[in-house]
Amino acid sequence: MTTLTPLYLLAAEQKSAEVTDWSARIAWVIGLLVFIALVYWLMRQGWKWRGSLQSGLPELATTPEGFADDEVLLSLTGRYHASTTAGQWLDRIVAHGLGTRSRTELTLTARGLDVVRPGASDFFIPAEALREARLDKALAGKVLPEGGLLIITWSHGETRIDSGFRSDHAAEHQAWVDTVNHLTSTTEGTAR
Repeated sequence: MTTLTPLYLLAAEQKSAEVTDWSARIAWVIGLLVFIALVYWLMRQGWKWRGSLQSGLPELATTPEGFADDEVLLSLTGRYHASTTAGQWLDRIVAHGLGTRSRTELTLTARGLDVVRPGASDFFIPAEALREARLDKALAGKVLPEGGLLIITWSHGETRIDSGFRSDHAAEHQAWVDTVNHLTSTTEGTAR
């Protein structure tokens, strides 16, 4: 019968080699940090390139004088997710700050929709430019449960735009869809 004692003693005597090549490890860490910085720089360049491709988009409208005195149909606080070319949920529009996610306060009156975004550029959508509102689940890479996003479609120059919002209280979304669609049907009826 063989004993395992000599094997145990032999294994106990062996030690792993100490790490002495710190320069190689430091070089790998620096290389990894440079690679990460390069990836972020390329992402930033892609964002700027997309903005230059969309430079033909006209300047956004600003809130008209006396808008605060108008009768408010609806108001909402929540998040602005993004704007895309209408019908193309991944084609994000970055020109004029429309690609920047932010908090938002929406105010709808008979004159239009005022979008106030702390930390990003505010804009105004005249009632004549509103086309429709709907509930959806995805926009510009942001996917939420079914009906989690309020999408407002509007015209800006020659471009139709889908802008996505999420209320702090999702139960408000359906009232927004109904009111905006009623407002657009009323505006289209008076334009004819």
